[in-house]
This record gives sequence, structure tokens and C-alpha cells, in this order.
Amino acid sequence: MLRQSSPEAEDAVMAKELKLKDGSKRVILIGGSSAGKTTLCQYISKEDLHYHKTQTVQIINNTIIDTPGEYLESEWFRGALTVSAADADVIVLVQDATECGTTMFPKPAIGVVTKSDLATEKQIETAKKYLIMAGARKLFVTSSVTGEGFAEFLQYIGYPCEGTAAKKENSML
Repeated sequence: MLRQSSPEAEDAVMAKELKLKDGSKRVILIGGSSAGKTTLCQYISKEDLHYHKTQTVQIINNTIIDTPGEYLESEWFRGALTVSAADADVIVLVQDATECGTTMFPKPAIGVVTKSDLATEKQIETAKKYLIMAGARKLFVTSSVTGEGFAEFLQYIGYPCEGTAAKKENSML
């Protein structure tokens, strides 16, 4: 007989994930094109915010794995996401609050709604629903422009959040 685990038990398993030497977790950001994955990387890394199109899987500061949106959107590239996710402690599904639709990923994940500064409350709630449908167990709502929602998210993934503030250079977020 198969035994279903409770959400609390699943959270405990996720909390025991391997951490890097400095206590932070290696995370992989997975989401569609223009979901805000690279902007999240820039914010967490305390870099100026500017548009950058990610073309290949990139490792930022040895802790964040940034992935191209096309890898999720094309079944031909999804295998690369699965292989890259094997190196991550936490899988972060990234959902743009102003966009509709998401997709599932076959491993336990958390969800991050981005661009909350551009979205209505209804759009944010819809984005949360998409992430839950995709399998996200815990949700965070963020804005890389205002810094909203980052303290709890960064604490969850084991990153210091003091002084994390990026400057908006180009408005192509």
C-alpha cells in the first residue's frame, strides 16, 4: 500500500536539503521566457537590474543555476532542465505575475511570483494558482524593482538578505 506524506513531512524533507558551505542552498530557477529568472539572479547577487537574455544554463556565484525559458517551453530541451536540477538543492519555479500559464516539473519545488509591482492582486493570485498547479509546495511573491517579498524568500534558501538591493538600469524586466 502506498503511503502519502503530509505537507509538513515534505517541508521537513526540503528543509534537510544539502546546503553549501556558507549555509546557502544551490537553487535552480525554472520558468518560461521573460518570467524574471535572470532578474531574480541579479537582485540576489546585488547587481544592477538590466535585461539579459539567457541562452544556456548558467551558474551564478556557484549557487544559482539560471536557465533559459525555452528549455521549459520546448520538450526537446526539458531533459537539460532535469539534468541541471540534479545539481540543485531547491527547485524554484518562477512565474511572471502578469502572464498566464505555467507547466509542471517532475521534482519537488517552491514557487516564486515575480513582477508583483506590475501586477494587480488578481494577477498575483492567478500566478500563485498556476504555481500550485505546477506542484510548488511553498510560494513567495517578489518584485526585484521594489525588493518586496525577498526577505522571506532569501531566508528560506539560506541567503543573507541585508543590503540586497539592486538598481534598475533598464526597464526591460
